[in-house]
Amino acid sequence: MTVLDDQGRPQPPLASGEIETLVGFLEYQRATFAWKCSGLDVAGLTATVGASTMTLCGILKHLAYYEDHWFSQRMRGNERQTMWKDDYWDADPDWEWNSAAQDSPEELHALWQSAVTRSRDLLSKTLADGGLDQPARRGLPDGRTRSVRWIVVHMIEEYARHNGHADLIRESVDGLVGE
Repeated sequence: MTVLDDQGRPQPPLASGEIETLVGFLEYQRATFAWKCSGLDVAGLTATVGASTMTLCGILKHLAYYEDHWFSQRMRGNERQTMWKDDYWDADPDWEWNSAAQDSPEELHALWQSAVTRSRDLLSKTLADGGLDQPARRGLPDGRTRSVRWIVVHMIEEYARHNGHADLIRESVDGLVGE
């Protein structure tokens, strides 16, 4: 049974196996990010804090890209989704961050949610096909390969890191605070 907190986030299981615990924490971090980005208009999603140029819209697009990059391209060995063409980064190494301000809030939320949905499906299939210890299908240029476990833990870290940024930005927009 999934327990939800006051913001509707699924609480990671208190006593489960490794897969359930790791996936539970990943889902909690995803839900925290969704909460921090919810209900904002263009001005809210493009707000910055202090000297940083980081925005919630940029984080949305960046995390959508990372969902596809790690779970589809790296873990499963799939080709990049068409929305992530290499030539975008050839012109601007920070393309996903910088181009996000040109996308509507609806487009950004749909892009991120679609990437998360694909990632959940791919991870579920991968775990059923061999668990966390199996190597990702696409390795590094030097021949080394990350494990599925490494990818899941990395994505927990990626979300946790950007949730800290999202906390600061969201608080500056409308005062919303909370973990």
